[in-house]
Amino acid sequence: ADEADASQFATKFETNRTRAEVAAEAATVAQTRSIEPAGSRVVTYKSTADRAAVRAQAADAVRTGQISYGERG
Repeated sequence: ADEADASQFATKFETNRTRAEVAAEAATVAQTRSIEPAGSRVVTYKSTADRAAVRAQAADAVRTGQISYGERG
């Protein structure tokens, strides 16, 4: 058995870099790397369809049973 705090996994680092050097490196990396998740941008689309025509097609599809309506699965 081991200690309850999992101290066997503690990592020790030996470094000779100053805090300023690390901060300067972090600043340059931040400028070249985006924190925005891939695929998170919204693509805009300009439709040429008429709203009334689309609503009529959807209503017709519901009437003929091609698509479901409401909470039916």
